Amino acid sequence: MTKVLVVDDDFMVAKLHSRYVSAVDGFSVVGVAHSGADALRLADRLRPDLVLLDIFLPDMDGISVLRELRGTGLAVDALFITAARDAAMIRSALRAGALHYLIKPFNQAALQEQLRHVASLRTRLDALDEARQEDVDQIFGTRPPGSRELPKGLAAHTAELVDGILRAHPEGLSATECAEAGSLSRVSARRYLEYFAETGRAEITLRYGGTGRPERRYRRLG
Repeated sequence: MTKVLVVDDDFMVAKLHSRYVSAVDGFSVVGVAHSGADALRLADRLRPDLVLLDIFLPDMDGISVLRELRGTGLAVDALFITAARDAAMIRSALRAGALHYLIKPFNQAALQEQLRHVASLRTRLDALDEARQEDVDQIFGTRPPGSRELPKGLAAHTAELVDGILRAHPEGLSATECAEAGSLSRVSARRYLEYFAETGRAEITLRYGGTGRPERRYRRLG
């Protein structure tokens, strides 16, 4: 179970993010903080695996919080959730060691997708003894397993998620079913499924109903 500390100065936003996290299998919210000082205190006591960090906090910024956490030697990952959009802030977050940076507002699927990416990273790293370059490429999101370079706008960890869903449904499934299985939007799921079909990793069949257009279904190949 991945233990999560949620840090946001807005009580309602923190509550919403906590609900999003709790809806993902394998994740548990162990604490909620509304200031940098509270975040540091709770992190020291609760020893979370992951911190969801806002940047704009009443006493200090989230990047300073992460740097202090790193200074204590706490082995914790961080995902920034913030309204800050300037490139300098994003660069600072990366240099501080953030796994990702989500800009508010976003939907539930966007956060849950990142949480699944975190879970995937942890699973891969736990399974590794000595890494090959392809292992490193997958961990850093250079490319999804067994694929070529992804087109602009497609993310490696989401491609891997959709690929796993296809593997789990050898009989095939629709974009709507894929979206539900991965907590993605239907539009996003269909983009990845169509990409897999275009690159020969999936085939498309049509299911005809009583009226309207036939339903496109996707089945993994190989």
